[in-house]
Amino acid sequence: MSEESKRREALIYHAKPTPGKIKVVPTKKYATQRDLSLAYSPGVAEPCLEIEKDKNNVYKYTAKGNLVAVISNGTAVLGLGNIGPEASKPVMEGKGLLFKIFADIDVFDIEVDTENVEEFIATVKNIAPTFGGINLEDIKAPEAFEIERRLKAELDIPVMHDDQHGTAIISAAALINAVEIAKKKIEEVKIVISGAGAAAISCSRLYQSFGAKRENMVMLDSKGVIRDDRENLTPEKAEFATHRKIDTLVEAMKDADVFIGLSMANIVTPEMLLSMAKTPIVFAMANPDPEIEYDIAVATRKDIIMATGRSDHPNQVNNVLGFPFIFRGALDVRATKINEEMKMAAVKALARLAKESVPEQVNIAYGETRLTFGKDYIIPKPFDPRLIVEVPPAVAKAAMDSGVAKEHITDWEKYKDELRERLGSDNKLIRLLFNRAKTNPKRVVFAEADQLSVIKAAQIVYEEGIAIPILLGRLETIKHLMAEIEFDADVLIIDPKEELENNRKNKYAKVFWEQRKRRGVTLYSAQRLMRERNYFAAMMVSEGDADAVISGYSRSYPSVVKPMLEVIGMAKGTQRVATTNVMMTKRGPLFLSDTSININPTSKELTKIAQMTSQIVKMFGLDPVMAMISYSNFGSSTNEHATKVREAVGYLHRHFPNMVVDGELQTDFALNAALLEEKFPFSKLVGKKVNTLIFPTLDAANITYKLLKELNEAVSIGPIMMGMRKPVHILQFGANVDEIVNMAAIAVIDAQQKEKEELEKVKPN
Repeated sequence: MSEESKRREALIYHAKPTPGKIKVVPTKKYATQRDLSLAYSPGVAEPCLEIEKDKNNVYKYTAKGNLVAVISNGTAVLGLGNIGPEASKPVMEGKGLLFKIFADIDVFDIEVDTENVEEFIATVKNIAPTFGGINLEDIKAPEAFEIERRLKAELDIPVMHDDQHGTAIISAAALINAVEIAKKKIEEVKIVISGAGAAAISCSRLYQSFGAKRENMVMLDSKGVIRDDRENLTPEKAEFATHRKIDTLVEAMKDADVFIGLSMANIVTPEMLLSMAKTPIVFAMANPDPEIEYDIAVATRKDIIMATGRSDHPNQVNNVLGFPFIFRGALDVRATKINEEMKMAAVKALARLAKESVPEQVNIAYGETRLTFGKDYIIPKPFDPRLIVEVPPAVAKAAMDSGVAKEHITDWEKYKDELRERLGSDNKLIRLLFNRAKTNPKRVVFAEADQLSVIKAAQIVYEEGIAIPILLGRLETIKHLMAEIEFDADVLIIDPKEELENNRKNKYAKVFWEQRKRRGVTLYSAQRLMRERNYFAAMMVSEGDADAVISGYSRSYPSVVKPMLEVIGMAKGTQRVATTNVMMTKRGPLFLSDTSININPTSKELTKIAQMTSQIVKMFGLDPVMAMISYSNFGSSTNEHATKVREAVGYLHRHFPNMVVDGELQTDFALNAALLEEKFPFSKLVGKKVNTLIFPTLDAANITYKLLKELNEAVSIGPIMMGMRKPVHILQFGANVDEIVNMAAIAVIDAQQKEKEELEKVKPN
């Protein structure tokens, strides 16, 4: 994609369909006049009077307790510099988005039009009663130090400048673990800090809290080594001035144990790395390009422990590991500040988490066989679902122990359960899918690439590194559409009707004829069918010329399924194919089966659908908790539609006792844990969160997923084909670009999984 095309895409993303990235959503009913009279006049007077009596009641009756202000004057926006308050607003909205999706914290972004320290402080103090916490962002040093110091002293709510402390907290956790792996002592290591801004100062101070010695640190700014004989140093720089008579980074790096980069790209050379001590620790955190490229660093020193700010290398130092969870813990105990004890607690929690067994969901997402504590895994991954239940409790407890908490948590397990619920669904699962697909992209045939939405999706999966698209369709149309959207990549384009494809068509036709010549297919008819894109695409996958196929955008589902079944066929031992849709709901991902193929499955077919769906849920890195859905509960009806569900459950209980499945159940009982426990305490699903629903008929499943999609704006991934010999995924008619991209990621993961299974078969015992 050209730079101009990328620019336009970014602008469209922020402008359409609604300008900006965040909005206010009501949390109370507002449908009737009674609702409105309670929300505003006259009912609103009652909570106002209660708050007047006791200001602490503001947390009881308003959203203050879960509301953080992201405040900036736009004087130090990452990579852009001093661009002013209005220009910084998209960044602040983005920060608000991260608060919400990682820790369920609501945000108002506030852009302040002043560079005067006193005016800025006065503005923040005057609006502080609205908020439960203040996140300062992108304020230039040295003003940032004074602004944060004053606000922390003068306000009774948590205040943190994330640019200072976020990187410090994450890198400190990584440093503690790296030093341990290197078999060194933090109080003895020699540390070089390249950069002397807010983040560098905060990092250096926090490292000292964990034992690093100031006399073992050398800090550099744009003028070189900060020495104690230099004039006109700011108080912060003077704090880290060295007495050593050295001037350059080259001199500082000699025999150093640790390099902390918070400066600019490509200032560290291989020669500098070679001059460092044994098992050097290098955190090159300049963004987007580090102080030394990862590949160069690890090629230069085999014993290096390396971290960067980038997601495409091991050990990403990413602030999102810190600020959402630190504020979550602070808000939940109504802390009056974020103190050193709370920051240190976050550091210890992150360092400890990296040493624990990694959930399979995380291994799968990052394409790892098994992430284990070591030089390539010293810090948790940003999408690790354990972060929400490990870091906030540690921070909350530290706030309580250090005396800055106004509320106390007594039941920690209950608190962790509440935190898990806050994870919700948003799009975490989709991000995990994309990450996993990118680890080993596969060749995906887009069988309808002469459709604009399909070609747009192919462009996205190509540019994101999700898949290697193969474009099938009318050649001229595809090229025209590619030019229109500036998709200028060198990808394979095939028109099955072009004469140039005769050799391939003839080859495929002969193979197909050999497969089906005793089922009424002649060689002539096989040749004719190979001009049809879905037969051609299926043959590409069947013959190993592609890894997966996506089709169905412009054609009916049955017309696409037929050639896929005829050419590719079902997996060995499978008698029935089915589909499942993954719905991204507020309660988390919910798998619904069968949404597209089996109209009225028998009890035996329902058991097969349940088993196949269970495998798909596991492929997503989740433990399946399955409810077999009906209009009745546990034998309350003897109608055949209810009976077949009951029989399927009985079969699964007898033959697959380890499967977590029960029914027949009405949907509300399946999804409402309290209701289920009250009425049916004997159910195998009591105390568990159902994430999979198996429906008795196609119409029930299909209607349900489409209702969820349209009424609740739930993201749908699917229908995901189950039971095919090779990866085949058929879109719903008229799927949008995002849905096609999601399905492409699924197709890649399906291909990865099938490849893994084939390799397992040929492994020697």
